[in-house]
Amino acid sequence: MIRSAIDLMASQLKFDSNKLSNVEAIAATYNYAPIKVALCFGFITRNEYFNFLKSEGKEIVDIKNYDIDYSYLSQCDIHHLNSYLYIPLKLDYDGHLIVAAADPFDERLANSLMVKFRTNIKLVAADDLDIIWLAHKVQGRDLVNDAVFSLMKKDPASSGHITFTDAQLIFSFGFLAFVIVMLFLYSIPTIIVLNLLASLAFLGSILFKLYLALKGSQSELHDDVTVEELGLVKDADVPIYTILLPVYKEDKVIRKLIWNLRGLNYPQEKLDVKLLIEEDDDKTLNAVRSLEFPVNFEVIIVPFMMPKTKPKACNYGLYFSRGELLTIYDAEDIPDTWQLKKAYLMFSKLPKEYVVVQGALNYFNRNENLLTRMFTLEYSYWFDYMLPGLETLDVPIPLGGTSNHFKLDKLVELGAWDPFNVTEDADLGVRVYDKQYKIGIVRSTTFEEANNEPFNWIRQRSRWIKGYLQTYLVHMRQPINLIKRIGWGGFFGFNFFIGGTAITFLVYPILLAFFLVYVVFNITSVKTVFPDIVLYFAIFNFVAGNVLMIYVNMMAVFKRRYYELILFSALNPIYWLMHSIAAYKGLWQLIYKPFYWEKTNHGISKQSSASTVPAI
Repeated sequence: MIRSAIDLMASQLKFDSNKLSNVEAIAATYNYAPIKVALCFGFITRNEYFNFLKSEGKEIVDIKNYDIDYSYLSQCDIHHLNSYLYIPLKLDYDGHLIVAAADPFDERLANSLMVKFRTNIKLVAADDLDIIWLAHKVQGRDLVNDAVFSLMKKDPASSGHITFTDAQLIFSFGFLAFVIVMLFLYSIPTIIVLNLLASLAFLGSILFKLYLALKGSQSELHDDVTVEELGLVKDADVPIYTILLPVYKEDKVIRKLIWNLRGLNYPQEKLDVKLLIEEDDDKTLNAVRSLEFPVNFEVIIVPFMMPKTKPKACNYGLYFSRGELLTIYDAEDIPDTWQLKKAYLMFSKLPKEYVVVQGALNYFNRNENLLTRMFTLEYSYWFDYMLPGLETLDVPIPLGGTSNHFKLDKLVELGAWDPFNVTEDADLGVRVYDKQYKIGIVRSTTFEEANNEPFNWIRQRSRWIKGYLQTYLVHMRQPINLIKRIGWGGFFGFNFFIGGTAITFLVYPILLAFFLVYVVFNITSVKTVFPDIVLYFAIFNFVAGNVLMIYVNMMAVFKRRYYELILFSALNPIYWLMHSIAAYKGLWQLIYKPFYWEKTNHGISKQSSASTVPAI
């Protein structure tokens, strides 16, 4: 029998034969070293393992400060390094190649490396997280380069690498020049026309959202997958499911994230969980290192390369993903226990052109303060009304940032996420329809932490709106071709929902200014510039738009029975003004730093317990 640390540890840690067999079976399935399975599938803790190594007289080598001969490391494949947890260091004075390994007893690894390097091998113990960090930092360069540029090379028309094309710049500056000339020659008529156009765009977007909400209201919040069907699913039949967990400086919530994932009703050995940590994020890596309980995830270190965005990290994680299906959760997410099996069954029911199913998002801290209440109302009508409405109309659905469930092979075929788009899932949702695929809705909710601090909220929302503008610019480069691919219905849906959302927030403060100047302050001199009919139309749009959105917010409480929030719907005009601040910030950033990923702080809510999550 070929020896490994797990065999030696079995008696000390009281591994029964079943547990040892499970480790060996998973190792064979994933082509992993047994120690990687033991550490990454919840069989042992790192503290238990390090104590075992010390008891065996094995000193942990600090490879981060080791004088490494990189000529040996350069000969190793990153996937093999990642799967078997080793780093070749250098030759010793006796001609042995010193190899740092998470399992210094692994005879199978030593034998394979002796054949590869044609020299004797001396295994020394090292921290598995240090091995992973160094392996990806040094040997992951080519893959992270592909993660950044593969979409741009494969499908340049869909890449946001270029924010404004030459044609868009010519059109924009040409239109601006035309407006300036018209203002100089016909100032008052030009202002009237511009005002009417802005008002029409605002009203059109609001009416379209109302229509979507009414269509979505016809779809009750019920399970398309029944309890009976879930009960018939056998663990042996479900596929390997990859879960990507992109994190950055999330050391405060990493413990909570791991506990939340333990609630998923899915066989442990078929969960391929990847915790994606940036190379320079020592805080999160050390937080993982200090966890005192077994974990069920594999750490993947994302080598440094700009842009430093969530989609780049997810693209890099795809190179190490082994699942048939894949989903993403954020650091603070509390997913529905049955969500993975629901998504699996949904895919089995839907036609083959459905390559994504989107779960609903909502908030566990909805009653924490005024902002969290407004945020909850927004998410409730968005995921419970708007997205089902879009699905009913068969038009592009902008995916949310988490709880999207993909067929992995189709995700790769689509080019995965655009690393240059800061609202990457909204862009991918449009691209799914552009490539003649479909998105479904799975009736399952993931609960998140609602942003409870205004400035943190504006940072998050400005990034979202900037991403919507990026998405709009990318897919409107060739509007005629877009119409041919997704049809007139999809084209108008895309314009009203993606472009219209950002335009609405940008126009809103202008209409508000008209309302305040004319009605509140009664400045009649405004009439010399704007005749009554124009002002009345602008005021009507402002009032009607707010009334309609208040109505939509009021609708939002019924499917989830959040009746205590209904009166807060009346505050939507103030909430929209915050959106406008974020929209202008996002527009400015689109011009001078389009790829900048503005970090949202998590773990700041005082309501962080899963016990606050409603049973829905």
